[in-house]
Amino acid sequence: MKASQAFYRSVSKAVLLAFCLATLPLWTLAQDTTLQLTAGRTNSVDQQGKPYVVMISIDGFRWDLADKYNASFLQKMRAEGVQASSMRPSYPSLTFPNHYAIITGLYPAHHGLVDNYFYDPHRKASYKVSDRNAVGDGSWYGGEPLWVLAEKAGMLTASFYWVGSEAAIDSVRPTYYYNYNEKIPIEQRIKRVKSWLELPDASRPHLITFYFPEVDHMEHLHGVDAPETQAAVKFVDNSIEQLYDSLMTTGLPINFIVLSDHGFANLDPGKYITMPDLDTTHYLVRGGSALVHIYARDKTGKKSLAKLYKDLKANTDHYKVYKASKTPRSWHYRTKDDTNGRIGDILLVPYPPYSFQFGPKKVLGAHGFDNRLQDMQATFYAWGPDFKEHLKIANFPNVAVYPLVAKLLGLPLGHKIDGKAKTLRQILRKQPK
Repeated sequence: MKASQAFYRSVSKAVLLAFCLATLPLWTLAQDTTLQLTAGRTNSVDQQGKPYVVMISIDGFRWDLADKYNASFLQKMRAEGVQASSMRPSYPSLTFPNHYAIITGLYPAHHGLVDNYFYDPHRKASYKVSDRNAVGDGSWYGGEPLWVLAEKAGMLTASFYWVGSEAAIDSVRPTYYYNYNEKIPIEQRIKRVKSWLELPDASRPHLITFYFPEVDHMEHLHGVDAPETQAAVKFVDNSIEQLYDSLMTTGLPINFIVLSDHGFANLDPGKYITMPDLDTTHYLVRGGSALVHIYARDKTGKKSLAKLYKDLKANTDHYKVYKASKTPRSWHYRTKDDTNGRIGDILLVPYPPYSFQFGPKKVLGAHGFDNRLQDMQATFYAWGPDFKEHLKIANFPNVAVYPLVAKLLGLPLGHKIDGKAKTLRQILRKQPK
């Protein structure tokens, strides 16, 4: 039985779609399934002999899920290659901030996507992951994504989904990409990736990103420990095996990186926190269940921030209250870090199983919490010709993936990033040319 059939027989498509539309902040609700092509590009001669990297993200794939649900293919391949005990997400441990941290090597406060839903006082506008116009507007995105770095160097790239890949960032998109949708069957996605790697040298992408949303969807709906989540893990494991087997027939030197954006925590439906009453004429609220931003929207609001902070601290209910200037240093999420001024003036931060309730539905799992929590830790595995074998490494910050991939592809870094090349240097079998 094909992997997609096995998964969707265990989880109703209708239930999945209904939940996503009503509860989850989808990257976009558009369902454009057309391959997008940036015409007129070819690999430069210098880039044609470089290795290949396929980077796969499994949304919400907590550090322990491969063992918890016996993801046999991933267990096998990580044992043959490199496996981290876990990978530390950037704060907040949310989908958009972390996918973009991985692909830029920058913390969210530096790259600009400080939440899945936030306000920019300078633009007087909000970014929300379900807002098609915002998601496709490159002016919201800072840093230099790996595909931008590569394309500027004359190396072609492709994306079967990644945060930012639909936008022209610094006027650059991947050569081949799709607008996010969940209609394309896994078999068709695998076939497309293989077809990219069967193109002539001049047209073949050397960096390919690939994304799975299924585990995250099921964890939100049912929690981490549910059979539906187990089925989603099995689906992803089987799908990656199919992808790997298909791509190995090309005979190319392909390096695989499998990772996730964040972990997951179970929630207690009886422990949802009610938002404190705020004067919305002077304050604006953004964020979600695991992090709430309060922005002063006028002079009166700014003048009364100190009093509001004091009142919130005195009446806190299973959440912490922070001034943006005094958050934990390890978050790299303070006013002084906030390149674009997008972090709220006051932050409300719950700890699981408590969370704020946004919307009518009560979900059983969530993320976005303090990135130091064990449940928030993500996954990192790697294998291929340029990775060492049978190597285990300790927890590390996800911004270190960027300089690793740049090194694999032989792309020099001419700009400042937060990720350190030395963090993952030891996992390479040799120094790529």
